[in-house]
Amino acid sequence: MVAVAIAAAVLLVDGHSVTERTVAVGSVTAMAVLYLAAARPLILIDHHGARSTLVSVAYLPLFAMAVAAVPVATWMMFMIIPIFFMLVSLRRAVALVLCANLIPVALELRADPGGILIDLVIAAISTAAGMCIGIWITRMAEQSEQRAQLIAELEANRAEVARLSHEAGAAAERARLAGEIHDTLAQGFTSIITLLQAVDPDLADERLALAVRTARENLAESRAMVAALAPSALASASLPEAVRRSAARFTEEAGVPATVRITGEPRDLPTRLDVVLLRAAQESLTNVRRHAGAREVAVLLAYSPDSVRLVVRDDGRGFDPGISGNFGLSGMRSRAADIDGTLTIRSDADTGTTVELEIPA
Repeated sequence: MVAVAIAAAVLLVDGHSVTERTVAVGSVTAMAVLYLAAARPLILIDHHGARSTLVSVAYLPLFAMAVAAVPVATWMMFMIIPIFFMLVSLRRAVALVLCANLIPVALELRADPGGILIDLVIAAISTAAGMCIGIWITRMAEQSEQRAQLIAELEANRAEVARLSHEAGAAAERARLAGEIHDTLAQGFTSIITLLQAVDPDLADERLALAVRTARENLAESRAMVAALAPSALASASLPEAVRRSAARFTEEAGVPATVRITGEPRDLPTRLDVVLLRAAQESLTNVRRHAGAREVAVLLAYSPDSVRLVVRDDGRGFDPGISGNFGLSGMRSRAADIDGTLTIRSDADTGTTVELEIPA
């Protein structure tokens, strides 16, 4: 809009030839095109580099040509000064404003040296006003950037609060469901088994045996559900302690020595991460006891600044990890995927099996 107004003024002002007016209008038009083609895109990306400096300097000869042809084009100063402060750093912008204000003085000195004092006063006032406007623009841009960063931080904090609230609600719901299952299904199955076992063995038949077996199976399933919802091992111990207990229980049941090593600085993790790591350790030890025929097992729990790694290694007979149908391994893979973890399984008959789970912490 400023360029259009100045171009109209150049065309309407008297006392100048067609050539001078054409040169002035062409220079004003070139400055407007330079803004649309180069200056504006650089302002939008907020890049105070060499290109921005080059574009800013390019305004000076165009401005000088316009003022030399038609002095009323000096009003273009109101367009180019804000552009300087938006394109380059404050120090460079001040230097460019000073140069722009010296152009009319230099042209007037060549044309009429007698009026140079007034021109210097006008240039000083224009320079001071331009600097004030530019500094104001710079401060406003900095405040806008600070507000944008603050808004981004607030949004990130809001998302974190929402995530923590969701996890807290999910944990509370799991605890409630675990309590309900324990107080209803598990207690009921226990009572059924107790009553059925109290029946005189001489009166028992296949149906009674089937009832006992069914009740025991359902009791085991309900206990598994309770354990999955609220792991008792983590309720009274930290993750390293729970892993050590699982390894000790494995040694008692299988008669195979299992060593546990903790590296790094143990720290509290979200419950969902603790559960996935503990379940992976327990499932790996269960698979070793059932299938591996191992002579020893080693468990590693490694803490690093940005991740936690669990490794369970045995010297058993190994297996083919690509064979589907192992629900334990499928469950581990699913739980690892839910928390963006990485599960790696290496196994062969010579070196045994290594299960490695790494999760971001």
